[in-house]
Amino acid sequence: MIKLKSGNVIAPFSGVLGYTGLTEDILVSNNIFIITLDDNSTIYSDIKIPENYSGSIKKGLPVEIKISSYKDKIFKGEVDYVSSRINADTRSLLSRIKVENSNLELISGSLLEVSVKFNQRNSLSVPDTSVMIEGDKSYVYKINDENIANKTEVTTGIRNDKSIEIVSGLTQGDIIVAEGLKKVRPRGKIKPINK
Repeated sequence: MIKLKSGNVIAPFSGVLGYTGLTEDILVSNNIFIITLDDNSTIYSDIKIPENYSGSIKKGLPVEIKISSYKDKIFKGEVDYVSSRINADTRSLLSRIKVENSNLELISGSLLEVSVKFNQRNSLSVPDTSVMIEGDKSYVYKINDENIANKTEVTTGIRNDKSIEIVSGLTQGDIIVAEGLKKVRPRGKIKPINK
């Protein structure tokens, strides 16, 4: 059984951290060393957004970043810049994301998986394993205070990965059966397992 919470629509993109301004063939003189100074407290990364998302991307949109060296950690950032034109060769829109990196966990040159959140709306979502479809109607088992499972009709919206948006029929905080629907009977008492 799960407690309902809001969900979001996201689109995945990839980017690489850092920018190299000098090449190795630059020689100033034998007595001068050229070094690269990095301030990694704020990271900027340029990403190419496919043209079909160009109408949805704008400055200030939130982004979530994953990096292979931190498998379960999500870094938060935002879209900092959006180009004014589509690249004719790649049919993509150049955008720059900004990520606060106060703990210096992100290192320049790292490969990122970037998810840009757009068309956000506050809505409820449930696991797809909790929805039963009968004909053209959808149902979930909603649990009351006495642990009785009530079959409740819901209106569904967008399906995203393993969750389904609930447009109507439930409210935030409702408790539903998340899986094992075949074992549940309408108006039957259940023993909840909280996750």
